[in-house]
Amino acid sequence: MPKQPDIQGVAAPAGREPARSAGAILLAFTRVCRGVVAGLRARLGVFLAVAAGIFALEVLLPPAVLSTARKPVDYFTFNPWLPEFPRFISASDIPWQRKVEFLPDLALFWFSADSPFGGTDWGFAVTASDLLRFMLMSLLFAAYFALLAYCWERTRTALRNPGLGQRGGALGVLASVLGFSTGGCTVVGCGAPVIPVVGLAFVGLSSGTLTLLAGLSRVATTFVLVAAALGVVYLGWQVGRSVSAEH
Repeated sequence: MPKQPDIQGVAAPAGREPARSAGAILLAFTRVCRGVVAGLRARLGVFLAVAAGIFALEVLLPPAVLSTARKPVDYFTFNPWLPEFPRFISASDIPWQRKVEFLPDLALFWFSADSPFGGTDWGFAVTASDLLRFMLMSLLFAAYFALLAYCWERTRTALRNPGLGQRGGALGVLASVLGFSTGGCTVVGCGAPVIPVVGLAFVGLSSGTLTLLAGLSRVATTFVLVAAALGVVYLGWQVGRSVSAEH
C-alpha cells in the first residue's frame, strides 16, 4: 500500500535551519557593522570630540568632586614603578598567573591632597582596569552620539522613526550622566576602595554604606555600558538599512 503524503509537508533537511539562522545572524551583524562604519566615517569629528570629552571627564571629575567636597588637590604623579613594567613582564622567575592577577590593579597615575594633620586626606588613583573601562565607555558613547548626529542630519526624523532622535538623545544624555556619576573610583582615605563618583562627597559615611554604594556602582556601571552598546547596535542597524537602500 503506498504511503500517504505528509499533510504538513516535507521536513527540511537536517542542518538546514541552523545554517539559515547562522546566515541571518551574520547578515544582521554585517548590516550593523556597515551602519556603524558609515556613521562614524561621516561624523568622525563628533566621534573624536565626544570620546576625548568623556575620557577627560572620567579622569578629572572624581578629583574635582573630591577637591570641592574635601580639600583641593595638591599633588599628581605617574606611578614611578612603571619603567620597571617591561622587566616585570619578561621576568622568567615570576609565574604568569601572578602577572595576570597583578595587571588589573596596577595604578598608572593618581591625584591626592595632603591632610593638614599629616598624611594624605584623599587620593584618587587610576588603575589599568579603570583606564580600560574609561576608554570603553568613551568609545561607546562617542559612537552613539556620532550615529545619532548622522541620523539627525540625514533625515531630521531619525530615519523615518518619529521621536527616535529626541528619545535617543535624551537617553544618551541620561546614560552619560549616570555613567559619570556611578563610575567606580579607586579612592584612598575614604573607607572603601571603590565608590561611585556621587559618593565621593560623603566619605564620612559608615564603611557598610560605602560598601553598598560600591556594589551599586558596579551594577549601574555595567547597566550603562550595556545600554550604550545596545544603543550603538540599534542605531548601526538603522543606518545600515539606509545605506543598503541607497545601494
